[in-house]
Amino acid sequence: MTRIPSAGDGSARWFKSSYSTNEHGSDCVEVALVPGAIHVRDSKDPHGPQLMFTPEAWARFVAFASER
Repeated sequence: MTRIPSAGDGSARWFKSSYSTNEHGSDCVEVALVPGAIHVRDSKDPHGPQLMFTPEAWARFVAFASER
């Protein structure tokens, strides 16, 4: 994983899934959409490492995860 300055400089709007509630615990990821990329981070460590996906890779990941 690498740090992604463009997503952590305040220009990205981070959000969690509507399924992420205190009922399900505090283990959650946040996602930020920026032009040409999707950034993912641990909600408990917002200044920690982030993953970056291309839109195509993110779409494949979401399709795969939704089948599980």
